[in-house]
Amino acid sequence: MEIKFGPAGNSDSFAKAGFKSTVDAPKWLHDMGLNAYEYQCGRGVNIGEETAKKIGEQAKIYNISLSLHTPYYINLSSAEPERLEKNVDYIIKSCIAATNMGATRLVVHTGGLGKQTRIKAMENSVINIKNILNAIEEHGFKQTICLETMGKKNVIGSAEEICELVALDDRLLPCIDFGHLNSRTGGKCNSYEDFNALFNLFEDKIGKERTKIFHAHFSKIEYSDKGEVRHLTFDDKIYGPEFEPLAKVLVERDYTPTIICESAGTQAEDAKTMQTLYQEAKNLANKNAL
Repeated sequence: MEIKFGPAGNSDSFAKAGFKSTVDAPKWLHDMGLNAYEYQCGRGVNIGEETAKKIGEQAKIYNISLSLHTPYYINLSSAEPERLEKNVDYIIKSCIAATNMGATRLVVHTGGLGKQTRIKAMENSVINIKNILNAIEEHGFKQTICLETMGKKNVIGSAEEICELVALDDRLLPCIDFGHLNSRTGGKCNSYEDFNALFNLFEDKIGKERTKIFHAHFSKIEYSDKGEVRHLTFDDKIYGPEFEPLAKVLVERDYTPTIICESAGTQAEDAKTMQTLYQEAKNLANKNAL
């Protein structure tokens, strides 16, 4: 398995180049040298079967690995019966779209605390996750659920919490959002030491083989004392995180994740920058090994 880089949705430059349909995205990304794409269903699963299949056909031709971001409305930390039912419905609709386009991974947000304690919210999350996995199995879907680390402090989604939830079942993987973690920790997910400590945490809990193939989001994010404020581009020199130390750690650990860039409007270009920085880190490591 190889490391993969690509954008979440389409960069501003995609439309400026004259493209109007995501069906054209796989070839566009291939021409850039990228090999991953995350289809966005954050505001609902509105893609039709025919379009999804066309995207999948193009992705197969151009060797683009597809994932799908499920609706933001999912709240795994809620115990409300109606919410439990809606969570499953959103996931099944996402699985149908993902299956039609050949996406193998679904990225899922965990949800806010509301008036609950973190302990109660985690207990509810466990129940919701088990319900979702049972529903996926009953319907015969094969997608891997990737639980995302979150940027705001008042939601479930710290590295430790996602680690604990992902350990529940082998059908789960972490979606490590480095910008989110850097935001909720006030800039403490941004160094060689920070990244190594993070991966040690996951390896200790879910093992090296699952950690090695984790899903990831990467972007620079402005943050406040409450966590994430807004996504930035790689032009940012204030907030971070920086990709160079992460690239070095990925090479040293021989990890092969899928890294999706969520920069604001320059996600494909910044994904390409990450791919270049990773290759430079790999070339340097190979040179030093001689």
